[in-house]
Amino acid sequence: MYTGILLFLLAMLPLVLPGGLAAQSQTSPVDGMHSNTPAVHAFTNATIVTAPGTTLTNATLVIRNGMIEAVGRNARIPADARVWDMQGQTLYPGFIDAHSHLGQREPRVELDRGNASWNPQLRAHLNASAEFNSEDDGRETLRKAGFTAAASVPTLGLFRGQTAVFSLNEGAPADCLIADGIAQSISLAQSREFGFTYPTSPIGVIALIRQTLYDAAWHRDAHQAYRRTPAGLTRPEHNAVLAAMEDAVSGRQPVVFDVRSDEELLRALRIAEEFGLPNPWIKGSGYEYRIADYLKSQSVSLILPLTLPAKPDIETPEDALNVSLAELRHWYLAPENAFRLSAEGVQFAFTAEGLDNPADILHNLRHMVHAGLDARTALAALTTQPASMLGIAATHGTLETGKSASFFVADGDIFVPGTRIMDVWTEGTRHVVNRNPVHNPAGVWAVSASDDRINGELQLTESRSGRFSGKLVRDGEEIELMNVAYDDDTRRLRADFLHEEGGSSTMIRLTASLTDNQLRGWGERSGEARMQFQARRTGAGAPPEARTIEMMARTLTLPNIRPAMEYGRERLPEQPRHVLVRNATVWTMGPQGILENADLLVREGRVVEVGQSLRAPRNATVIDAEGKHVTPGLIDAHLHSGVTGVNEVGNAITAEVRMRDVLNIHNIWMYRQLAGGLTTAHVMHGSANAIGGQNVTLKMRWGGLSHDLPLDGARRTIKFALGENPKRVGTDRYPNTRMGVEQIIADRFRMAEDYRSAREAWERDQAGIPPRRDLRLDALVDILEGNLDVHSHSYRQDEILMLMRLADDMGFRVASFHHSLEAFKVAPELAERGIGAVVWSDWGGFKIEAYDNTNYNARLLHEAGVVTSLHSDDSQIATRMNWEAAKLVRTGVDREVALSMVTSRTAELLGIQDRVGSLEPGKDADFVIWNGDPLSTMTIPEQTWVDGRRYFDIREDAELRRAVERERADLIRLIMEAGND
Repeated sequence: MYTGILLFLLAMLPLVLPGGLAAQSQTSPVDGMHSNTPAVHAFTNATIVTAPGTTLTNATLVIRNGMIEAVGRNARIPADARVWDMQGQTLYPGFIDAHSHLGQREPRVELDRGNASWNPQLRAHLNASAEFNSEDDGRETLRKAGFTAAASVPTLGLFRGQTAVFSLNEGAPADCLIADGIAQSISLAQSREFGFTYPTSPIGVIALIRQTLYDAAWHRDAHQAYRRTPAGLTRPEHNAVLAAMEDAVSGRQPVVFDVRSDEELLRALRIAEEFGLPNPWIKGSGYEYRIADYLKSQSVSLILPLTLPAKPDIETPEDALNVSLAELRHWYLAPENAFRLSAEGVQFAFTAEGLDNPADILHNLRHMVHAGLDARTALAALTTQPASMLGIAATHGTLETGKSASFFVADGDIFVPGTRIMDVWTEGTRHVVNRNPVHNPAGVWAVSASDDRINGELQLTESRSGRFSGKLVRDGEEIELMNVAYDDDTRRLRADFLHEEGGSSTMIRLTASLTDNQLRGWGERSGEARMQFQARRTGAGAPPEARTIEMMARTLTLPNIRPAMEYGRERLPEQPRHVLVRNATVWTMGPQGILENADLLVREGRVVEVGQSLRAPRNATVIDAEGKHVTPGLIDAHLHSGVTGVNEVGNAITAEVRMRDVLNIHNIWMYRQLAGGLTTAHVMHGSANAIGGQNVTLKMRWGGLSHDLPLDGARRTIKFALGENPKRVGTDRYPNTRMGVEQIIADRFRMAEDYRSAREAWERDQAGIPPRRDLRLDALVDILEGNLDVHSHSYRQDEILMLMRLADDMGFRVASFHHSLEAFKVAPELAERGIGAVVWSDWGGFKIEAYDNTNYNARLLHEAGVVTSLHSDDSQIATRMNWEAAKLVRTGVDREVALSMVTSRTAELLGIQDRVGSLEPGKDADFVIWNGDPLSTMTIPEQTWVDGRRYFDIREDAELRRAVERERADLIRLIMEAGND
């Protein structure tokens, strides 16, 4: 008995004992007998991949005390080494996860001590090493997939804290820490664990990130100034978060952004550019292939996820209808993400973040190689690339003399499906992942038992290496065995089967020990004595069949389109040097009025001339528009589509947020609006705030990137809101009356005046502590100085008068009131101050403050001399703004004036009349070719041009529709075939 126990303990030693001194704590006292396990190993006859692209055959690796002593074909085997014959095995450098949440489960939410920040999302002073939680920390999962080291990133907040790199060896965090304070982590998604507090939206997230980075630079400069001459100065606050960010904003520490989409990646790059953050790291989302052509020109270190999307649900035809082309395409293209980036010369590392099953990690990695990624590049992304990025290349990433003995052993090429990881060694310590049984129980066994219920023939089959199934044959009856398990270390076999007797079933459990060709053990049934048995092997078992895992055939070559959805473009439309539109009825919306049988000449995206019988330049694109009408591109003065989030409701004043920060090209409404003749839109913040965010005026450049959309040189604008909305949004938030709305606006402008005065005073002599830059007050100062135009949501005449008078008192100008259903009541006052009105054609009565409306609002305002524009405030209505203009004709408005309220007058109101709104020489060539009168509801646009590029063509649209259906059908077929594999 004691001999068996000793054999068992000896067998377990390689599994549980450390393989090197590096695994032992260096400062804690020894408790009991000290560990002095031999730590010298030689791995012979191995295929050794020492680095991506470098492989040695029939080679030897020698490790001592957790470090590599020698590697090569002629490496000397030390006399004191334990020798491991690696015939048929391949050794790889251990994988390195560049962005994991190792040890960061169940993080602290409340940080209620010390000099922390005012906002719970700001946690930059935390460190992954100090927050490491060893309970269920994820080391084992990563090891089973071949990882030996991982960067640990805190999980909560926008500013999450500093990352650290750990060995995946067992032991205390202090003993496994490889490198600390590697990078500062910033997420572009707020953590909901902190409740519904600022920021509540993506626009607020970016604003808080920008403000915090400015604050960190100010904190650094303020303390430097105070240390130089503290006398007479007010001591600046000591903020742990801002102090922790000093190295990052000074360019001495990398910043790693965690993003969820290609749009968020672009936003992160813009933040990095604004603050001069060199070579930002970005943990991606799997959508990077969509912008691979752009990323190749950027200085950025990417960390790509090994996660892949699940198959879309197309179980029924109805289900398939609910799956967008974007979802179908991403399912197919996500495995090509790394390949497409590599093809553009973009370097990257990998992370297994989000995958809890080691099998999924390797499966997805192999799927990416199958999709085109070069195996050498894939290995580099898991070894040398993350090692270099994380600053641990001197010790990790390759198998070289003097480096950490951190590697794994596979039974073949790791990128080939079916290859298994057998062992993982971390700093000289062995961790067994898979084992080939030495004593195999597979075969046919004659069972002799004290109970007939067990007597018979036991048939055991090895279905996969180390995994068994079987049956008990008793009196010709075959009984399937359940829960068959065999442990080669203990040579213990276990199995269960159901015994039918007297019309009922009971479970009998078997357990036995294997010795050569003998099994000895017992069976037990609840409430009965054990049934002893022994068995003799009468037939050998067949070896398990080699596993063949077939990858889905990649028979489609999908082009990269932008946006990656229906009607996306492979490239922007060409801009012909010259375009001549002939023989049309041209609504110039300028001094020339409406011209019959006229021509429009465009050169390099600008209008050159409008008139009759114009000469076509050589090689010009000529369009015969006989019987058709041409108008300037339509303009919507108030729209909310094409952005990720509309309102930031975390504060009553949010002037710091900017809609341009959250533009999103994955917006099918843009294409639909182009198809309706819309070429320019004023995309606005919502109406949840007395002073809301900054708006953006953009062009409908379908196929461009989000930062290509804003209209360069357009007047900057900001959204105010009066009435019900700003006083009823938020939780216990001031204000909650119309009076409060007025007072908080006035209060913030007084703050802005004081802020401006303090800044001007410091700039005169720059003595003392520099003033802190406040993005919220910066915007209000810009309003006071006429650099930011106010456009205010409103309904009632009393609140319109209130803001006009408040603006008079505070010294700023209101550019326009939007919605303004009662604006006709104060039309003279608006005209006197040169304030515009943006109204609906016929909306009203949908809430109390909108009851006193009239469809004659626009006409009355126009006749009073108010610059008046129509708006949609609705993505669908924006697809037919010409209908909105047509409705005004029924109220007596002149036809040309009606169209001007979605073209020239809208441009004037937005301050962009020098660029768009009319077809006059020098202006942007934004125009629409209609198949009839634009004020007829029977008319549709045939072509829509922006900047002299044809972004919509009704004939091309028909072709695109057919292409979309073909692509959908191909992808759905592949999904169905994949489901049957």
